Amino acid sequence: MTSLSFSRRTVLAGAAIAGAMTQVRQAAAETKAVLTPASATDIAQLPRQKVKLVDPPFVHEHEQVATGGPKVVEFEMTIQEKKITLDNSGATYWASTFNGTVPGPLMVVHEGDYLELTLINPDTNELMHNIDFHASTGALGGGGLTQINPGEKCVLRWKATKPGVFVYHCAPPGMVAFHVVSGMNGAVMVLPREGLKGREGEPVHYDKVFYIGEQDFYVPRDADGNWKNYDSAGESYEDVVKVMRTLTPTHVVFNGAVGALTGDNAMKAKVGETVAFIHSQANRDTRPHLIGGHGNYVWATGKFGNPPERGLETWFIPGGTAGMMVYTFEQPGIYAYVNHNLIEAFELGAAAHVVVEGEWNNDLMTQVLAPSPI
Repeated sequence: MTSLSFSRRTVLAGAAIAGAMTQVRQAAAETKAVLTPASATDIAQLPRQKVKLVDPPFVHEHEQVATGGPKVVEFEMTIQEKKITLDNSGATYWASTFNGTVPGPLMVVHEGDYLELTLINPDTNELMHNIDFHASTGALGGGGLTQINPGEKCVLRWKATKPGVFVYHCAPPGMVAFHVVSGMNGAVMVLPREGLKGREGEPVHYDKVFYIGEQDFYVPRDADGNWKNYDSAGESYEDVVKVMRTLTPTHVVFNGAVGALTGDNAMKAKVGETVAFIHSQANRDTRPHLIGGHGNYVWATGKFGNPPERGLETWFIPGGTAGMMVYTFEQPGIYAYVNHNLIEAFELGAAAHVVVEGEWNNDLMTQVLAPSPI
C-alpha cells in the first residue's frame, strides 16, 4: 500500500474544521454516558430489520406504506477506493465509493424508524473516511462520529424524523469537496409511514423505483492534453484539486460513467407502469427532464412534507439535494432522461435511457406524413 505524505487521520485537514469535528465526537461520547435508561430500553425493545443494499439504479425491497410501528433498520456499507473508467476516451479516475458504486446505494426507511449503519473502511484503502447524512439531526450529520481510518469500522444510529429524499456524502476534515467529487455520495429516502400523498391528499404509489446519482468529475490532463493516470487516490489529490478549482468538470455523468444507464444498462418499464425516479446531485445544481414524458408528481427538493408540483417538464434540484419524480408511462419507446443543461447531457455525459414496452397509442401521437419530398 502506498505510503502517503499526510496523516491518515487528518488527511490534509484544516485545523479549524478538524477541531470542530473532534469536539463533536467528544461531546457525543459524553452524551452516551448520560443516556437515560428509558431511551436505551425503548430502542432495545424495537424490532430490527436487516437490509441488504443493492447497486443503483436499483433500490432494495421496501414497503411504501409502513406496517407496524417504528423499527431499527440495519444497513452495512463498505468503503472502496477504486479506479473507474469514465468513458471510451481513456479517462479514468480514482473514485472513493460507498459499497463500490457511484453513487452509493439508496437506503429506504420510514418516518419514525431508526437507521443504523455499520460503516467499514478496509485496511486496503489509503484514506480516512466518514459519512454526513443530510436526513439526520445532529451536528455535522454524523460526520464527527464516523471518522474511520483504514482498518476501522463504526456504527451510527439516527432517528428518521424528516420525510423526504436526502443526500449523504463523505465529509472528512479538510477534504470534503475532494471526496464528494470522487463519487462518495448517495441518498436516503424517508417515506411517510402512511405513504406518499399528492396535493389533494390522494395516495401516490409507484410500481418500481430507480435511483440516479448525477456526478461531476474533474480529470487532470498532461501537457499534451491527454488524460493523466494515477496509482492511487492520494497520488491524484494535488492534480485533481487544481482541476476542481476551475469549477469546470470534465465529465458530468449518471451513475458513475458515460453510458452507465444507456444501451444494455437502460432502465426498463412498461406502458401503464408508474415509475419513481430519485435523482441526487451532491455538489452542483441540475435540472432533470424526461424527453417525451412529464413529472406527474415532483418533489424537486425532495421533501415529502411539501405538496408535490404536477405536470412539470423540467425541475430544478439544487446542489447538495435529492429530488423525486413520479410518472406513469403512456407510450412505448426509448425515452431519454437527461440533465437539461444540454451541454452537460450530450457533451459531458449526463444522460440515461428508459426503454418502455407496450402498445402505441395513435391518439397521443401519430406521424401524419412521413418525411417525403416537398
